[in-house]
Amino acid sequence: MQLISGFSRFLRSGWLKALAPGLAAAMLSIVPHQSPAQSLFSPAIRVNQDIVTWYELEQRKLFLELLGIPGNSDADVRKALIDERLRKQAMREAGIAPTPEDIQLAIDEFASRGQLAPEEFLKVLADAGVDRETVRDYVASQLAWRDYVSARFISQARPTDDEIDRALGQAGGGGLQVLLSEIIIPVNPQTLAQAEALANEIAQVKTFDAFSAAATQYSAAPTRENGGRLDWLNVTNLPPALQPVILGLKDGEVTSPLTLPNAVALFQMRGLREVATSAPRYSKIDYAAYYLAGGLSPETLKKAAELKETVDTCDDLYGIAKGQAPEVLDRISASPSEIPRDISLELAKLDPNEVSTTLTRNNGQTLVFLMLCSRSRDLGENTSREDVANALTQQRLQAFATSLVEQLRADATIIEQ
Repeated sequence: MQLISGFSRFLRSGWLKALAPGLAAAMLSIVPHQSPAQSLFSPAIRVNQDIVTWYELEQRKLFLELLGIPGNSDADVRKALIDERLRKQAMREAGIAPTPEDIQLAIDEFASRGQLAPEEFLKVLADAGVDRETVRDYVASQLAWRDYVSARFISQARPTDDEIDRALGQAGGGGLQVLLSEIIIPVNPQTLAQAEALANEIAQVKTFDAFSAAATQYSAAPTRENGGRLDWLNVTNLPPALQPVILGLKDGEVTSPLTLPNAVALFQMRGLREVATSAPRYSKIDYAAYYLAGGLSPETLKKAAELKETVDTCDDLYGIAKGQAPEVLDRISASPSEIPRDISLELAKLDPNEVSTTLTRNNGQTLVFLMLCSRSRDLGENTSREDVANALTQQRLQAFATSLVEQLRADATIIEQ
């Protein structure tokens, strides 16, 4: 598993080298909200016995901004550093820490993705205001967490021969489909704690009727009208990291709450079946997201319903967005693992040119008019059993890691300034 996957598209040597030292002053203005009376090195967040300082928040935000990496909003940076403290505490208890040699190798790899020597890479960042320790801490945290998760969960994550066969579509010549029910609970900063408590309570239900009743009462998804029940879905349509979680459920079992942008989701297993035709795997998903102000208000939902009647393909949205700001429409082609979890879950329910109006952005103030354009099949000619086994293992390790952090967060005492 590569240390920091996906960063190659952000690290471009020409762009990095063009960073002027004067950019640091501009970037340092992008600081999480801090009282003038507070020192940069005073606690901004307490996570159990550990602290995150205002300086660390500033540095991480600047670091991500300079590299163009998503997740650089104030809220995202706070959440990331809280999760890092939780992971460090778990690793500290297990006696796991990366060696200086391992950290240097990781920095070397990180720099090479921008076609820079390690010292040149660190100097470019330093000239823009990012301390070496910020880079080191970022890399070391990911490296040690990878080793910890692997050591703790590898025996549970390795797939059996039958599971590899199913993933390859060879088990009886067929593929797997799941029958699920869903609950999507919308959240904003003011309702997050209440929504998480509700989701944790729902996760304990044991019957189909109880989950259905909860979906009818609390879910914001259109399926609430049907008790949260979805139609049969190909397992391969689900987000890659979620597939082993779903396949690990027994009938009636409910997932732990899954954190999505502006929502918390739960899924209940209602059935699993093999079908005669192998479920296709996809290398690329092409989709469009058109953003409407107003969130899930009746007026905006009515506007979205009217829009749905006027567009037949994703290309039609270009005409709708003409004359508006470019950011009102995103047209994206990405591999399944690169797509945000909430979008991937909605796309799993759609056929090409179908629309979802369930998701929001901007703390619920913006409705996402989501349209599936096409799926590109992964023919898999070069896929070996070893490749499939490694992919399944990594998917499961990621799912275990995500679940563990969510549990650590639920058990932690977190105080934010």
